Amino acid sequence: MKNYLTLFLLFPLILCCTQSKPVKNVDEGDVKADVYTSKEIGWSIKIPDGWDIISTDKMQVTAEIGKDAIEKTSGTKVDMSSLKNLISFKKNQFNLFSSTSQPFKEAYPGEYLENVKDLNKVIFDTYRSKGIDVDSLSGNAVIGGLAFKTFEIKLFSKDKKRILNQIMFSRLINGFDFGVNINFNNETDRDMMLKAWKESNFAMK
Repeated sequence: MKNYLTLFLLFPLILCCTQSKPVKNVDEGDVKADVYTSKEIGWSIKIPDGWDIISTDKMQVTAEIGKDAIEKTSGTKVDMSSLKNLISFKKNQFNLFSSTSQPFKEAYPGEYLENVKDLNKVIFDTYRSKGIDVDSLSGNAVIGGLAFKTFEIKLFSKDKKRILNQIMFSRLINGFDFGVNINFNNETDRDMMLKAWKESNFAMK
């Protein structure tokens, strides 16, 4: 099963719990003049002005929480050994952009799309198992000329107030399961992240 690094960014204070100097910002690619470029994916994106890069060690903490939650819900072991943290950046603990890649080779045509659908259900069920009220919507989007599957989630408190939103983008590209997650609690920061994402450049079309 594909791992989704940012499943439990509902608990975003994890990303801000330490003030240590970042050891590493990305597992693959590099950042130059506020532009991140992944050679494996063939993707580049400009980091919005005033937003901070999140180090891979902090994203790994979040990944472990998501991994444990998915395993408890699905009853399936999750292998994160090949998961790579690409660029992740935040305005604050509630508004952040993250991206990951993982090698994925289809055993049969359509396997990847089946996998995405199954994962979306697991994410939905995992939130529900935590007593969180969830609303979701699956769809499609074109980013940089490429088609992506989308999965939008709205999370509500017990008094029905919306507490967080997630938009997930997934695509099989260059032999990698490429995922982008946008977390937000206000439209201004959402629009800044979406603008940066929609202005991404891809080497393939």
